[in-house]
Amino acid sequence: MKASGLGWAVLLVLLGLVVKGKAEIYIVTVEGEPIISYKGGENGFEATAVESDEKLDTTSELVTSYASHLEKKHDMLLGMLFEHGSYKKLYSYKHLINGFSVHLSPQQAETLKRAPGVKSVERDWKVRKLTTHTPQFLGLPTGVWPAGGGFDRAGEDIVIGFVDSGIYPHHPSFAAHHDDPYGPVPKYRGKCEIDPDTKRDFCNGKIIGAQYFAEAAKAAGAFNPTIDFASPMDGDGHGSHTAAIAAGNNGIPVRLHGHEFGKASGMAPRARIAVYKAIYRLFGGFVADVVAAIDQAVHDGVDILSLSVGPNSPPTNTKTTFLNPFDATLLAAVKAGVFVAQAAGNGGPFPKTLVSYSPWIASVAAAIDDRRYKNHLNLGNGKALAGLGLSRKLHQLAEVWNLWIIAASTHPNQTYTMVAANDVLLDSSATKFSPSDCQRPEVLNKKLVEGNILLCGYSFNFVVGTASIKKVSETAKALGAVGFVLAVENVSPGTKFDPVPVGIPGILITDVSKTMDLIDYYNVSTPRDWTGRVKSFKAIGSIGDGLMPILHKSAPEVALFSARGPNIRDFSFQDADLLKPDILAPGSLIWAAWSPNGTDEPNFVGEGFALISGTSMAAPHIAGIAGLLKQKHPQWSPAAIKSALMTTSTKLDRAGRPLQAQQYSETEAMKLVPATPFDYGSGHVNPRAALDPGLIFDAGYEDYVGFLCTTPGIDIHEIKKYTNSPCNSTIGRPSNLNTPSITISHLVGTQTVTRTVTNVAEEETYVITARMHPSIAIETRPSAMTLRPGASRKFSVTLTTRSVTGSYCFGEITMKGSRGHKVTIPVVAMGHWR
Repeated sequence: MKASGLGWAVLLVLLGLVVKGKAEIYIVTVEGEPIISYKGGENGFEATAVESDEKLDTTSELVTSYASHLEKKHDMLLGMLFEHGSYKKLYSYKHLINGFSVHLSPQQAETLKRAPGVKSVERDWKVRKLTTHTPQFLGLPTGVWPAGGGFDRAGEDIVIGFVDSGIYPHHPSFAAHHDDPYGPVPKYRGKCEIDPDTKRDFCNGKIIGAQYFAEAAKAAGAFNPTIDFASPMDGDGHGSHTAAIAAGNNGIPVRLHGHEFGKASGMAPRARIAVYKAIYRLFGGFVADVVAAIDQAVHDGVDILSLSVGPNSPPTNTKTTFLNPFDATLLAAVKAGVFVAQAAGNGGPFPKTLVSYSPWIASVAAAIDDRRYKNHLNLGNGKALAGLGLSRKLHQLAEVWNLWIIAASTHPNQTYTMVAANDVLLDSSATKFSPSDCQRPEVLNKKLVEGNILLCGYSFNFVVGTASIKKVSETAKALGAVGFVLAVENVSPGTKFDPVPVGIPGILITDVSKTMDLIDYYNVSTPRDWTGRVKSFKAIGSIGDGLMPILHKSAPEVALFSARGPNIRDFSFQDADLLKPDILAPGSLIWAAWSPNGTDEPNFVGEGFALISGTSMAAPHIAGIAGLLKQKHPQWSPAAIKSALMTTSTKLDRAGRPLQAQQYSETEAMKLVPATPFDYGSGHVNPRAALDPGLIFDAGYEDYVGFLCTTPGIDIHEIKKYTNSPCNSTIGRPSNLNTPSITISHLVGTQTVTRTVTNVAEEETYVITARMHPSIAIETRPSAMTLRPGASRKFSVTLTTRSVTGSYCFGEITMKGSRGHKVTIPVVAMGHWR
């Protein structure tokens, strides 16, 4: 997720007060049902509502006529209130919510709020953008793709929608295969826009839909067509990267600087890609555009939605995190049978940093997988300095783009003279250009650098993004150096460096003590005259091979940046009785497609692939795997798919030890601590097991409305406003929502929750056991149950406070089946005396 800088911040409100009268964008909901929930009642218009998890037939005459009717009502309302030309309607929302977005003055917004039939008027807010190896790491080629007919059929006819920064359609990850062409997908009704520059269609069979949404961005004056592209073209790289992770073609060579870093593949390589561009490079995106994109995607018939976007903070304009136009739109999407994967956020490792809150969304945390790139600088005095980074490059954006270097070695069995950038200046005036950064080849003496190893310093310029490792590589290459060393003399505590591929041998020394060893050796070996000028360069060294990854058994680990729970229910940060994140997936150092148009990350300018990190990378892993489950089980609801992913996940690393999470120590250095469900949700995704979970915890639209109706502090009129549903729920408490996790944030005395499981396999007998921290007693009833195929059974879990610890306690319920299925769900509770 990439920062817009404003998000749901109070700053928007302050700006509205300072710039009084200036037109702004508002999202308005009005009385009357949207298409998805209209049950009839208006003269001349028959019902269009769908049952929970049922696809909407948007081509029917009933739907199109009612949609036209709603849009006319929106136009009529605005036309009656305001003079023509004094406002601009941006979108009519008809399918998932009934309303529109409009650009008008704050005074007009006040008038609109008081108008009959208007339910809510909310100022728009911003959102931000929140592989080669991960298919093998997740066991897809051998354990999952064969079930879908092999990699060349894995995800066949599943349509994944991406609300992101667009796509670079010419990338080989998105090419249509001439020897195995894609046929039509009748259920999908999206359209393909034409590239205004090339006049070519964005679609090719693999890419099945491509549209862009920027009316709010344009109205706000944020849209720049030169760099943002008035088309689905990816001007950033982020959208191409996420699309390739979920559904990129299999076996695409990842080539940079003449080296191949393996072959890339999406999780569901035969799935179709539908692009809904609503995110832009410099400012992120506006919710009015994002809601329009989601509304269109569901209208078009996508099966899965991948959202690597989210707000900066909880909403200030609503009392609850679960009720706003964005989450309400996603609830309606789930009602229409669309599975939604959303990035959990990059605010970790601190608690309550999640920006994906609602139970109908699969909120995805980011893991580090088993691949590490290591390297060494071998000095002439026999010392070998490790080039392994464990500290973090700060960046002004929220995506985690942290750097070390992947490069080939210098010539084996040969050493080279080392020259420091500050010692090879053309003249003393060059010092004003921070020459040790090695960003400007024109200030360094090529005759002294050529054939040698160039030593550069990692300054604060790299931290703020005005210097880049890519530019160091280009400088060294332009001067004829055989390689370069970038040495860190000062580092912020907790900093983390990730790999950057470069075109010549290079290494980043991140350990300051190793940098001191290098400096000491260089100074001792380099004689100078009385002015400090070097007489001759005598220090020698060689750079090892950093191209091959080393696979570690400590993986997966929860990434430092991955947002943490507990989940919150309102802007006061009150804890919710709902566990988030839901699941952990690879999100660190992910190789995938990149747009050569993107200049957002200086180390990958002009490249076709990028190696980046963030929960933005984790969410499309889950979206693609959900596509594989949907392919095998086309009738499963979004909740069933989410349940299968969660209940079969693992809480152990490759070595069989409990998962660990990266965290800051007291000195702010990075350390590993035992991970909890607030770090990983139910655990790390296990795609092979998810295909055959045995039991599922199912839920639908009415269940989610029930959750809202029982959540403390929510006004039932607010619920009716956003869901068009009354509160007549029987679930009693939000903790009774049938999710594959149990969370009670305020456990007083004894509380019993219920869950219902449905058998999606053959008849099986399950034995139910539970364990919990000793301060809370746990009991399940019954202790065993037998279920026939398709049958559902309830069980209860009783939790009792034994002692108050002042912190959350963790446990789990395990259901072991007689046919080998194993279902686990996390239990989280905090005991209170009253």
